[in-house]
Amino acid sequence: MTIVDVARRAGVSKSTVSLVLSGSELVAEATKLRVNEAMGALGYVYHRGAASLRAASSDLVGMIMGDLNNPFFAELTAGIEDALFQRGFTPILANTSEDIVRQAQVLRAMREHNVAGIIISPARGTDTWALAQQWPSHIPAVITMRRMIGSSLPYIGPDNQKGERDAVEHLLKLGHRRIAFIGGDDSMTTQRERVAGWRDALNGWGLAADESLIFEVPPTRDGGRVAIERALDGPQPPTAFACYNDIVAMGATRALALRGIVVGRDVAVVGFDDIADAEHNAPPLTTVSAHTREMGMRCAEGLLGLIRREDPASLSFAGDASLIVRESCGARFQGRGVS
Repeated sequence: MTIVDVARRAGVSKSTVSLVLSGSELVAEATKLRVNEAMGALGYVYHRGAASLRAASSDLVGMIMGDLNNPFFAELTAGIEDALFQRGFTPILANTSEDIVRQAQVLRAMREHNVAGIIISPARGTDTWALAQQWPSHIPAVITMRRMIGSSLPYIGPDNQKGERDAVEHLLKLGHRRIAFIGGDDSMTTQRERVAGWRDALNGWGLAADESLIFEVPPTRDGGRVAIERALDGPQPPTAFACYNDIVAMGATRALALRGIVVGRDVAVVGFDDIADAEHNAPPLTTVSAHTREMGMRCAEGLLGLIRREDPASLSFAGDASLIVRESCGARFQGRGVS
């Protein structure tokens, strides 16, 4: 689509369309509205810098994250940014705050700035088809952390199912049998993968996975608190909690402490991600490391592979997720990885 097509559909001149795109106040509001409606109908996106920039190769790469309030995404972003910078690219960071409308606007802005490609952790509720419509297939894109079922784009993230299975098996070895899973909900592919690991571990020990021990709450500290309140109000409270992520686990440990329950002695808590604050939680948090820096490097390499026109199918990567044992699970030794 060109501005000639837009002008023809809106019934105005090419110069009028150019004035609208440049934000000129010389164009009447009614005319601006017609031009904008024509651009929307045709799917026209204005690339800043005009035709000369369109032909050039950009050194800009978009990084679109769902929730930078979560320290994990901040750490992942830092890893991606460092890897891209070392390879001569300048990252542009955008936070969607888990808002799919805002995400659509961000994607449009990235296209306007003629980025060489994007690395995106989709906002919750993102539809695979909608994302495909919002991002042209000829512009490289890599999905990270939140798998999009049915998407042909490379996916890079940890092996969630294996990581959670290892964590729950560790709790089983410590003698726990009523192990709850708390955090996230079934609409999240990451949550489904981690719940699958929880089920795998229980079934592997000949135990039926009690679905009533899955507590769906927002993946936040407050969500961890709410889950603990619900779990402890039941007739048979769990003795261990496998948490969707470290943030949920931190909320859970705080809520348990406020009830006078000693984490690591009375109950066990395990997180996922191994963010920097996990080691400094009270008590230090047993968790599954997603090897965030390596994920960042892999995301950058995957995107650059697409830019080099490598086969997308060869660029997906499921990284190892290893258990880091600290005090919150009740084990007697700390700081050692468990295979």
